[in-house]
Amino acid sequence: MTDLAAFAITRRWPAADPSVIQLYSLPTPNGVKVSIMLEETGLPYEPHLVRFDTNDQMTPEFLSLNPNNKIPAILDPNGPNGAPLALFESGAILIYLAEKSGQLLPQANRYEVLQWLMWQMGGLGPMLGQLGFFHTFAGKEIEDPRPKERYRAEAERLLKVLDGALAGRDWIAGDYSIADIAIAPWLRTLRDFYKAADLTGWDRLTHVPAYLERFLARPAVIRGLTIPKRD
Repeated sequence: MTDLAAFAITRRWPAADPSVIQLYSLPTPNGVKVSIMLEETGLPYEPHLVRFDTNDQMTPEFLSLNPNNKIPAILDPNGPNGAPLALFESGAILIYLAEKSGQLLPQANRYEVLQWLMWQMGGLGPMLGQLGFFHTFAGKEIEDPRPKERYRAEAERLLKVLDGALAGRDWIAGDYSIADIAIAPWLRTLRDFYKAADLTGWDRLTHVPAYLERFLARPAVIRGLTIPKRD
């Protein structure tokens, strides 16, 4: 059996089965990207809840795996060349799991998939996250309307880009891929958690709402959205 004792994170979150991928996460839009991917691919894994309310992400054990103190992160006991691999950043993890499983990153349009993955990582996610901050959380206490409007306008622009790209296709790069797994959880968060979809012209979009519903209807997505389970 693989020995993960050299990884400090396993002292706080012990592995029940150290032979499978260890997932350290929380059901946030970035966190569920990886749980959904793992459910879609069928790769064996073990989830561990990283609680923000108790600052688990700031503990020395978690920082030993991800010095950027963000979820998700994984520890694969059977990484490249059979050596354990610790990995953080949701986009990097999606690429790694796609290559490990041979799924959801086809060679025929690999770079089209990757461009939309990077578009989400660099644009859609950060913009929707900032809009959510100013609309739902502490940002609403700031009287200056310019920060919120900056993120609202850019979120609306990005959604229009996505809407246009989805014309004539069910998924953003043709077949379902890691790009969709990256994008759709943020759309769900905008609509259902931040409740800010109406600020971004959601009802005027032609393709995005149905795209989100197709995504949410997938069995692996339904399962992945609740992993790791909250206490």
